[in-house]
Amino acid sequence: MQSKATTPDQYIAELPEDRKEIMQKLRETVKKNLPKGFEETMQYGMLGYVVPHSIYPDGYHCNPKDALPFMALASQKNHIGFYHMGIYNDPDLMKWFTEEYPKHASNKLDMGKSCIRFKNPKNIPFELLGELTTKVSVDERIAKYESVIKR
Repeated sequence: MQSKATTPDQYIAELPEDRKEIMQKLRETVKKNLPKGFEETMQYGMLGYVVPHSIYPDGYHCNPKDALPFMALASQKNHIGFYHMGIYNDPDLMKWFTEEYPKHASNKLDMGKSCIRFKNPKNIPFELLGELTTKVSVDERIAKYESVIKR
């Protein structure tokens, strides 16, 4: 479900009542822990956290007009999605997260390549997601991205 909202505040305001509070808490968790240099924006119909063009002018290779994506949050039809590109392309970070998850949540980890899905908002491990948010700096994101894209 892609939103047509143009700002993060508009995105949250347009959510169904049962999702507003939880998405706002998730947003605040990310913003509180987001390393310096990343920016919050709307990207691909979701709350996006990106390396802005002011830091990485090349932008995203799929569409250079887009800032380099890093993380996103989305209220999907059947779950809340937490997307983290650092997990997707860093096996050590993936290992850390999958080992830490059971220490913070009683439910089984539901995860794709970069998407962590939460079907029950009561099971979101905010503290762990906040810590995950801190694990990749802007410079590390750019270096990892370029190591994969500019081969």
